[in-house]
Amino acid sequence: MGATFSEKVLARNAGRARVQPGEVFDITPDVVLSHDNSAAIQRIFGQLTQARVRFPERLAITLDHAVPPPTPQHARNHAKIRRFVAEQGIPHFFEMGRGICHQVHCEEGVVGPGMILLGADSHSPHCGWLGAFGAGVGRSEIAALWATGELWLRVPETLRITLSGRLAPGVMSKDLALQLIARLGADGANYMAVEFDGPGVATLSPDMRAALVNMMAEMGAKNAFIAPDEVTWRWLEAQLRRNREDDWQERLAFFRDQALLPDLNAPCAGQLDVALDEIEAIVSCPHRVDNAQPVTALAGTRVDLAFIGTCTNGRLEDLAAAAEIVRGRRLRARLLVIPASSQVLADALDAGHLADLIEAGASIGTPGCGPCMGVHAGVLAPGEVCISSANRNFRGRMGQRDAEIYLANPAVVAASAVAGEIVHPANLLAEA
Repeated sequence: MGATFSEKVLARNAGRARVQPGEVFDITPDVVLSHDNSAAIQRIFGQLTQARVRFPERLAITLDHAVPPPTPQHARNHAKIRRFVAEQGIPHFFEMGRGICHQVHCEEGVVGPGMILLGADSHSPHCGWLGAFGAGVGRSEIAALWATGELWLRVPETLRITLSGRLAPGVMSKDLALQLIARLGADGANYMAVEFDGPGVATLSPDMRAALVNMMAEMGAKNAFIAPDEVTWRWLEAQLRRNREDDWQERLAFFRDQALLPDLNAPCAGQLDVALDEIEAIVSCPHRVDNAQPVTALAGTRVDLAFIGTCTNGRLEDLAAAAEIVRGRRLRARLLVIPASSQVLADALDAGHLADLIEAGASIGTPGCGPCMGVHAGVLAPGEVCISSANRNFRGRMGQRDAEIYLANPAVVAASAVAGEIVHPANLLAEA
């Protein structure tokens, strides 16, 4: 009997020949992720008997949630984190402006195929698009990982989603993710491993794969996974050459050695077949991610702010799609664009996407999370309506309970900013 990816990678880490869904045992993750919340984790860590982090080389800390710091308290937290990083000798530290942890750790080769990442952020499954095991845990668990390097984990059941066909023009993997969540529910994959396979995977670009896997956190998934293929390896080699000049070949060889593939005959708790050519552009309506409707059903809904960014949809293809929509047009709604990383920012600048966005009237923010969690620049006023490329739209998510958040792909967001109301990009382009 075969094994799923999650079963294989957890068994290898625990030194066991095989594990079964539902089993609980200790693992030693390769990467332990935290961000601005590292200051809060330090307070918990300080209550433990250990004065030193056991495996400082495994920690990856990024300042990304409130950058630059919007309040004195945020600035104090950042200063505290910097001192901790220096005192503990933590090599993987990324300063404000480098970008969102999930994007940056993939770009920098901190995480890759066959590795296990546990993070103090609910979107830690993100790295699964590279063929890694990523899962979110609480702050107390991260403090324990700092101290001991180990944590118990329950082996998740697996939901296999087989993709066929190809997405239509103007449709993005964000639409696929929203449709899956609407179909199965916000808890449809609760504590499950979601594995994507099938010929349709090969038609998805790296940016689309990252968005798809990232959004599985909104379906309750413990982790999500796409097996590394030639698309993955080309992306990884390019990133390692760019960001790790001295040891890129060694790191790439390490990833190839660590990569694991699920067995075709591995039993799963669920199986779903999805034809990509049947996916249409849809919008998630307030105040639940699984409350989704086609864009056409919401046409004419007022928009005050359009937001493109976050760990879900702040990558180069997302900015390119938005720039194509707004080029030569003026905005009727505010448009805030925040690249997921400084690398995305630089590439978008070189490609001319930022010029198109700025000329249309968009505001560009420092690479980071921005208003996604409602504590930083771009929060909403009472009664305002936002259409966002982010991952969550529950009440108060962007800092204001008396506001409405719609979720959509970046092209729909950009088109809605131009129109001042929710609109299908095809309708806008047809008017040109």
